[in-house]
Amino acid sequence: MARRPVSKPTSRKPAAPKRGAKAPKVSNRVSSMGEDTRNWIASNMDARSATILVMIVIGVLTIAPTVQTFFSYRQQISDMAQQVQRAKDAVARMEVERQRWDDPVYVRSQARQRLYYVMPGEVSYLVMDANSVNTSDTTGTVGEMLSDKRNTSVISSSIRTTADNWVDDIVGSVIRAGIEQPAAEETPTK
Repeated sequence: MARRPVSKPTSRKPAAPKRGAKAPKVSNRVSSMGEDTRNWIASNMDARSATILVMIVIGVLTIAPTVQTFFSYRQQISDMAQQVQRAKDAVARMEVERQRWDDPVYVRSQARQRLYYVMPGEVSYLVMDANSVNTSDTTGTVGEMLSDKRNTSVISSSIRTTADNWVDDIVGSVIRAGIEQPAAEETPTK
């Protein structure tokens, strides 16, 4: 494509005053041009500053979500790294626990503690609910006493009905809770 020749602006010279006409005051005209030039520069500087400021604000608004996403992902990565470290610690504890179970002495001690096993020839004494045991009981063992307390051999052959309808009681309770005012407590005087 051929480029167009760029024409340079030509300066227009003021027309020469006519003969017999009064010449305008030159000093007034020059000062008015100087004021126009200063106003033009000042207005363009403000426009340039405003344009740069708008571009900076648009740039910040454009980059802000990306930066926020970056920091959010960094936080998630940090949280995941902590979870991985906790999982590794738990696996290490479990491996130590598994190695303990390979030891026959540990297995025997756990069988004694958890399952109340004893070795052949040993006698195990177990006190169950010592506070409820009647020491004056002469009928036999503690197990017999506990089974007497829990005697379930007697089963009722009749069907009992409740005196009140429980649904009505619940509805009445909810209604009373919403309507009634709590009673003021009396404080004792000394």
